[in-house]
Amino acid sequence: MNKRRLIPAAALTALTVLGTCSLSACSDDPAAAAGTGRFDVVASFYPMAFLAEQIGGGHVHVTSLTSPGQEPHDLEISPRQIAMLQGSDAVLYLKNLQPSVDDAVAQSPVRTKIDAASLTTLEQHGNEVGGHAAAHDTQRGEEPAAGKDPHIWLDPVRYAQVAEGVGRAFEKADPRHAADYRKNTAKLVGKLDALDLEFRQGLAHPRTRVFITTHAAFGYLAERYGLTEEAVNGLDPESEPSAARVRELETMARADGVSTVFYETLVSDRTAKTIAHDAGLTTDVLDPIEGITARSRGTDYFSVQQANLKALQRALGAE
Repeated sequence: MNKRRLIPAAALTALTVLGTCSLSACSDDPAAAAGTGRFDVVASFYPMAFLAEQIGGGHVHVTSLTSPGQEPHDLEISPRQIAMLQGSDAVLYLKNLQPSVDDAVAQSPVRTKIDAASLTTLEQHGNEVGGHAAAHDTQRGEEPAAGKDPHIWLDPVRYAQVAEGVGRAFEKADPRHAADYRKNTAKLVGKLDALDLEFRQGLAHPRTRVFITTHAAFGYLAERYGLTEEAVNGLDPESEPSAARVRELETMARADGVSTVFYETLVSDRTAKTIAHDAGLTTDVLDPIEGITARSRGTDYFSVQQANLKALQRALGAE
């Protein structure tokens, strides 16, 4: 995970200039959210924007700080985005995922600040989550110190908990439309409950319960459905694995009947293909849904999650 960075002094200086321009006057910028006549919500990245759109419906105008195809962990917030955030009605973010967003939110006068991490429980996850393959994990001492895993949206149950909290926050901040927010939240939670059931049933009887992925993003999902995630890298998708970790994964793959190394669309697949080639495995996509692009196997959170389920079923022999 990137180390925490303070907002650059140049960015803060630029705010003085930007502050003289009303946000409506800066509307040529595609990120400018305020001045729409609706409840203006700035979301840090796609999973937060999706919640805001689903819960807010036509009453909200949602702007994401992270562009489609941009790796969220690497976001450096711009001065114009900071100014846009300061003029919004609410900000929805996930603390400790994007340090520059955390800094901007902390320094912002926005009255409604919704930290998704505070609406559910977070756990410390390392390169292995689930424990099933622990007998083959000979290099535990080399595992980096794990922080709180922010990838809560990949667990439909935790994501539903966050949705309920966001709904309550919207009701409080924009009481005129509280009834609609409650209705939309209930509908979204119902769909997430149905998705949870799909995963439970679809992964109930796998041939193996162990899967390998390049990015340790699926720990909560693994725990929820009785699987074990073995990650090549830790929570930072750009980190490079040690040679010892690669050898360990190859040994574990043979012992546990692993067939597939998963990679994601926003990060290079080079490491996954190298490990798969050396171990005689195949590769496939398991999408952490940090953004939707033309390469995504679906057009929104639900369709990509259903594609993830199918990919896991193939890899685990649960079809």
